[in-house]
Amino acid sequence: MGVVCPPAARPQALAPAKVIPAPQTSATDPFCAPGTVNTNRVQPAGTRRMIERLARLRSEADPSQMAFMMNAEAAEILRQALSHTSSPQEAMRLHMMLAAHLLRSGQNEKALQQFTQLEKNVAQFGLKFTPQERIQLNIDKAMCHLRIGEQENCLTNHTTESCLLPIREAGIHRLTRGSRGAVQALTEHLRAFPDDLRGRWLLNIAHMTLGEYPDQVPPPWLIPPSVFAAEYDIKRFPDVAGAVGLDVNGLAGGSITEDFDGDGYLDVMTSDQGWNGQLRLFRNNADGTFSDRTVHAGLMGLTGGLNILQTDYNNDGFPDVLVLRGAWLGPAGCMPNSLLKNNRDGTFEDVTEAAGMLSFHPTQTAAWLDYNGDGWLDVFIGNESWLDDRELHPCELYHNNGDGTFTECARELGVAVQQEIKGVAAGDFNNDGRPDLYLSNRDGLNYLLRNDGPMDTGNPAKTKWKFTNVAVQAGVAEPIHSFPTAFFDYNNDGWEDILVCGYAIKDVSDVAADYLGLSQPGERPRLYRNNGDGSFTDATASARLYKIIHAMGLNYGDLDNDGWLDFYAGTGNPDLDTLIPNRMFRNAGGKFFQEVTTSGGFGHIQKGHGISFADLDNDGDQDVHAVMGGAFTGDTYRHALFRNPGHGHHWITLKLEGRTSNRAAIGARIRVTVATPDGEQVVHKTVSTGASFGASPLRQEIGLGQATAIRQVEIHWPTTGQTQVFNGLAMDRIYKIREGQEQAVVWELKSFVLPDGNGHHKHAHAQTPVLDGASQ
Repeated sequence: MGVVCPPAARPQALAPAKVIPAPQTSATDPFCAPGTVNTNRVQPAGTRRMIERLARLRSEADPSQMAFMMNAEAAEILRQALSHTSSPQEAMRLHMMLAAHLLRSGQNEKALQQFTQLEKNVAQFGLKFTPQERIQLNIDKAMCHLRIGEQENCLTNHTTESCLLPIREAGIHRLTRGSRGAVQALTEHLRAFPDDLRGRWLLNIAHMTLGEYPDQVPPPWLIPPSVFAAEYDIKRFPDVAGAVGLDVNGLAGGSITEDFDGDGYLDVMTSDQGWNGQLRLFRNNADGTFSDRTVHAGLMGLTGGLNILQTDYNNDGFPDVLVLRGAWLGPAGCMPNSLLKNNRDGTFEDVTEAAGMLSFHPTQTAAWLDYNGDGWLDVFIGNESWLDDRELHPCELYHNNGDGTFTECARELGVAVQQEIKGVAAGDFNNDGRPDLYLSNRDGLNYLLRNDGPMDTGNPAKTKWKFTNVAVQAGVAEPIHSFPTAFFDYNNDGWEDILVCGYAIKDVSDVAADYLGLSQPGERPRLYRNNGDGSFTDATASARLYKIIHAMGLNYGDLDNDGWLDFYAGTGNPDLDTLIPNRMFRNAGGKFFQEVTTSGGFGHIQKGHGISFADLDNDGDQDVHAVMGGAFTGDTYRHALFRNPGHGHHWITLKLEGRTSNRAAIGARIRVTVATPDGEQVVHKTVSTGASFGASPLRQEIGLGQATAIRQVEIHWPTTGQTQVFNGLAMDRIYKIREGQEQAVVWELKSFVLPDGNGHHKHAHAQTPVLDGASQ
């Protein structure tokens, strides 16, 4: 829409593409067996052009202008500048920056040496640190030690308990030099600055990694174990990623759990925002393991992407993928997204350019919706406009033309928002049959874009549609600093509620203060209960969610199959010292939420990003897949898969197929009525991939609690507005339901056992940890 990329990121004419071998496919196994690569076949032209385009943008990026992803290169530039300066004050500034970039790049020993040398130089030249500079230097030195301990233990000697707060048992470090150095550095720091909550929080974590918490933490600085206590015992969900072959090591990225080849078993796709972070596909072998099919799927070379989500944009019955790139990078974030068409043979093709969706804006969030009810899925992309940008980046809405192409129409529909949009969710909040949009804004009021339909109701096919921002009058415009968001019916009343997480803290001390019950200025989430009249009530406090969660990733599901939607928040920010737990909340009957982070073993202190809830072993309960890893090049971590231990409740899984409505059935509403010992219970669910950061399967996995029988299943289809009613469905079954077809069909799929994942992970990995002196 007339936006020009900054010169450093502006794409240039592409040279003829290199021929890159792609896999041969097989009729019997669309993902192919390992090693069956036919070098005579090449990746499609669209894929090759995107690979070269991404490579060119990487080569043009200026490390000195990037806070993330090129820290080793930035360190070298600073090293050269330091060698040419004669000003002690300038040398002090450059030295501090050099050490910080070395730390961020994973070169922790070298960073520690630079911080130590900096202290000597400051003393030699008679300079002084300000109190704030001294505090930051102390914390950075402690982080060097903590990161050394993390690399030698949590990465190189990774266990299923690594980095789970409160750290204990197999999570305790076997190699202790890093944590010992951190304890010493933080103890000295707290003697000088005894009220520094950031140092106090990190000291407790350092003692945890040594198995000395809480007994050996000095009483004045102890964070008591009681603040981490769970409010409900959800039972332990062990991390089995290593045992099943999913514990890839990487930076921040997205998660999709979906059946990409139509065999009934949910596969996993992940992204990695790093310059060379490879998009990966793992096929579910239906035996408790996954196989890496990245090469065979034609994905090699498609890199970057902080978030990914699936859809079926061409209504062929096979899920396609949208890769979102450029978030947080400012001018360097003018990166193209990728629309990957599923070729139905186990391979994917980048059709971004051919589909008319090639643009260059920073983003990490989008939502698929059929905004005009024509049976074809459109996509809204929330772009980031920063106050110091040379150009603004309006949000985009691509209308699906039904022939494999899209037309961008955000401005004419009134949704070309120019804000720092961090999350987008689609849902029909007023139950008028038209999907609406909720946009979270990191620096201002949020947007609730009500879909008002065609301006000429007499001729909807040939008139413009209109959206109106009603966030303020609906009461859902806060928090001012927002990140992930979701439409979800947490109280099962048939009206979509809104959850949006706050995202603003001074540093980790705000989170520590919140755990300790102290006042602090951090931004809290909002849970908005739908009143059914176009307005919402702020239920955050009554739902017991008035906490500093500081979430980036977010998704929801039903952990214990009781029929009430729970949610998991992936927490953190780029700062290495923001070591805070990812947090899980159980829905207590639609009344309030109970924190189950520690009882379930979900309290990862690594940066949490893409999250998906999915029944990966077809046993009826949802497991949780989470992509961990930060933004700085050295802040990598292994992905997690939390296996559901089971809770003895009934369930039903429904795979809907639209015919007049979009084939993926996105936007279809499900109402399940069950008989229970306490009377009838109704469970509501809307077909979507969930919240704004992470993508759960489009087939709907629905908990039925202590039901004794299913009375009725109702499906309300989005395009026709018709409702189908099914009686006599059995519990604990998987069904296929086609729009307009009278009978639901049982889908006979085998279940299998995911391994326990106890102990250390000892198999080889596709990626290795970033060790001292190396860069990702």
